[in-house]
Amino acid sequence: MSVDTPRRIVLLRHAKADWPQVSDHDRPLAERGRADAPMAGRWLAGAGVAPDLALCSSAARTRETWKLAVQELPQRPRTVYEERMYEASLGELIALVNETPDDVADLLLVGHNPGMHALADALAGDAEGDVMARMNRSGFPTCAIAVLTFNGSWKSVEHGVGRLVSFWAPHA
Repeated sequence: MSVDTPRRIVLLRHAKADWPQVSDHDRPLAERGRADAPMAGRWLAGAGVAPDLALCSSAARTRETWKLAVQELPQRPRTVYEERMYEASLGELIALVNETPDDVADLLLVGHNPGMHALADALAGDAEGDVMARMNRSGFPTCAIAVLTFNGSWKSVEHGVGRLVSFWAPHA
């Protein structure tokens, strides 16, 4: 695959989590989250998103979100549960994206805020229509999805390289 190949980065924030007496890393999804996560998967499938690779935070709520969402996709991508995504800074998230092999055309990240919103905002050099305004107005709620495109190598991903082409949230 050429480094000039069109690529897509899909950012999925975990669905609504519950607040039981467990560590933050072990928080499960709330009832609403368990209902919203399959909706996110159906949106991805309907939008033609077919990731080659999914990087999912190791936190319970992100793993559960992905487990419910991926069932709605026509094909399950290779999934890596990535400890470094939990509480990752913007720089750490960009570094993870930069490690993606160039044979991956579409990369999906299942993570947390503020990281998912910060990454979408940082990578978006421009946007289609009012997509950026809608994303920023919503504050990137739970189970929100941002889709960005760019051309080039994953190693070249940096601030402003992408175009924000879609934003969706179940209750926005």
